[in-house]
Amino acid sequence: MDIYVSNDGNDKNDGSINNPVATLQKAQELARKKAGKEIINIYVGDGVYYLPETIVFTAEDSGSEKYPIVYRAKNEGGAILSGGVVLDLKWDFYRDGIFMAKTPKGLKIDQVFINGENQRMARYPNYDAAKKAEPYQGYAADAFSNERVAQWENPEGGYIHAMHRARWGGYHYRITGKEGDKLKYEGGWQNNRQMGMHKEYRMVENIFEELDAEGEWYHNAKKNTLYYKPKSGVDVNKAKVEVVRLRHLIEFKGSEKNPVKNITLQGFVVRHAARTFMDSKEPLLRSDWAIYRGGAFFLTGTEAIKILDTEFDQVGGNAIFVNNYNRNTLIKGCHIHDTGASGVCFVGDPNAVRDPLFEYHETNDLSKIDRTPGPKTNNYPAKAVVEDCLIHGIGRTERQPAGVQISMAQFITVRDVSIYDCARAGINISEGTWGGHLIEGCDVFDTVLETHDHGSFNSWGRDRFWHKDRQLSQKFIDEEPNLPYLDAVETTTIRNSRWRCDHGWDIDLDDGSSNYDIYNNVMLNHGLKLREGFRRHVWNNITVNNGFHPHVWYNGSKDQVYSNIFMSAHKPARMKEPYVNETSVDRNFYVADKAQVMKISNTLGWDQNSTFGDPMFVNPEKGDFRVKENSPALKMGFKNFPMDQFGVKKPSLKAIARTPEMPTLISSKEKNESEVEKSITWQGATFSNLSGEEFSAFGVSKEEGGVVLSAILNTSALVKGGLLEGDLIQAVNGIKTTNVAQFNQVTKNLKGKVNLKVVRNQQVKQIKLKI
Repeated sequence: MDIYVSNDGNDKNDGSINNPVATLQKAQELARKKAGKEIINIYVGDGVYYLPETIVFTAEDSGSEKYPIVYRAKNEGGAILSGGVVLDLKWDFYRDGIFMAKTPKGLKIDQVFINGENQRMARYPNYDAAKKAEPYQGYAADAFSNERVAQWENPEGGYIHAMHRARWGGYHYRITGKEGDKLKYEGGWQNNRQMGMHKEYRMVENIFEELDAEGEWYHNAKKNTLYYKPKSGVDVNKAKVEVVRLRHLIEFKGSEKNPVKNITLQGFVVRHAARTFMDSKEPLLRSDWAIYRGGAFFLTGTEAIKILDTEFDQVGGNAIFVNNYNRNTLIKGCHIHDTGASGVCFVGDPNAVRDPLFEYHETNDLSKIDRTPGPKTNNYPAKAVVEDCLIHGIGRTERQPAGVQISMAQFITVRDVSIYDCARAGINISEGTWGGHLIEGCDVFDTVLETHDHGSFNSWGRDRFWHKDRQLSQKFIDEEPNLPYLDAVETTTIRNSRWRCDHGWDIDLDDGSSNYDIYNNVMLNHGLKLREGFRRHVWNNITVNNGFHPHVWYNGSKDQVYSNIFMSAHKPARMKEPYVNETSVDRNFYVADKAQVMKISNTLGWDQNSTFGDPMFVNPEKGDFRVKENSPALKMGFKNFPMDQFGVKKPSLKAIARTPEMPTLISSKEKNESEVEKSITWQGATFSNLSGEEFSAFGVSKEEGGVVLSAILNTSALVKGGLLEGDLIQAVNGIKTTNVAQFNQVTKNLKGKVNLKVVRNQQVKQIKLKI
């Protein structure tokens, strides 16, 4: 059965090639009559199809494996699905290059498109595309200062966007009014690590008085008036004006018992989905994130749904959200760009998790947790594939996005995908539940552009075994070594991919990430970080101009790191003793000064059989980091792997996809650290500066800093006052102590009562003592 849809059609027609229908809703109605009984192809002609409401597919619309249903653009990219509406406006000149027009009564406007291009709400400071790696492409500490607010007549309906204090994502607030020169607002629930707004990285939008730059607009809903300052060359009287109405354009609504099955959507362009940042409220499992469950395409309760060769163009929230029970979803050949939030999300049901926790500082009683491995139910995405896609420009509004986000899911494959220009991570796995993912053939770079302390690949593993008090976790794991695998039941593999992150790590496995195989990867800038976790097997990787970053490991972690080419000494954080119990870091090849490498490795009990020298790369300037046949790295077990197979393969996408900049190789001898660690002694304790990787280990920014209590005598008054070795002191009696020099200045003549601001297990405490 063939059904034809055309903008020139009529829904009274029968849908034949000569008598097409006009809407997808009518085509859906016709297809439903034969669904699952014969193969059905719906051909959608060129043009824009403005959807009056979300198209919802239910189990009644299902095809079968033998008789699938395919909704296909007649010409790839020719049929555009829009969640917006065209406005027929009459413009009048207002002032200062600004035009004004009356809008329909009751219309709420989230985004304005002029001639297909998304314009910007009036904002301060103004948007500057050249500031690609700056928060919000323009920020100001005085974004909503009392002095500035005093200039605004009625800011209600405006928004505050601000980075997290430690730049672990961002916050968003809706302005509800003002009292005098003080702003009133609500929100800030978008980040699951509540620490407050960054003092500088802030901006406001949708404020009439800030309408001063070309391409900005402001809508006064009470007066039904749109104000717009056109870009140079735009004739507003001839311009096509579109505004956004729908959040979701397509929904699949089924269940495990009654799924929507065997439907394909192919060849469309998807535009005009509303922003959802004020509804990103649901916390994921002890991650930094809060999410909105939804997207331009929203899948719940499906089997064998395919989204092929589709472009998601400037959608305001997530492009594709695969929610709860879904099996065998295929997303292939798609171009996802300039999204307000994430590209593709796979997120399961927290009720499928055993002993779930949601906020970072929540903890389980490890003596009472459920010891049953794996999920409680099947209500999560599994056996899905994202393949041969181009994803870029991710997180244009929200600062908790990823090109591909995976949480409470299993057996998700991300293959041959190019991801770049991301506010945060390219690929993010939020926790160990339940592993089995495969990341291969990907090209991920220019990520973590606006956030901090993440990687192009980023993961956490704050599963039921994980406790913020690492020693407590260690105690239980020593008694029950299987605890880390209760949730991470299957091994996740990262292989044959290329990574570059200039503002974090190339690959970053953070808190608790466990049960990973990592091999055949090229890391072009900031190397590999493994924070505490278990069973990470790492081999046959190349870290260009960088190396291996182990952070605060457990004893007996069963980590194995071998046959890699590292170009610097290890950069451990809070690790000052041997880690050899069921753990091995050895037989690696180093392009670095042997004395510097072994100074660290001997302390950790590592690299006793590793070697040093020139790896003899084939053509590093062109990105070919294979080694020549007489390379000494081969004797350490290193094996060449292809260097020309990273990223998207589809010809039309590969033709427009960027590739990362190749680094210039540094000298084979690693330079000495430019800043030697300094320390002082006070009250029978030694305090040291934070350096290098330790900022991440303590979960603080370099601006915040602090001094580490690195050694302490049992007789010290500080012990009696409750301080512990490893505490980070950030303030003394309210005075910041960012470094040893400041700490020494504050404490050198200090007597009497002392109030210390302490960070312990990434949580701030106030400790009072008497000197």
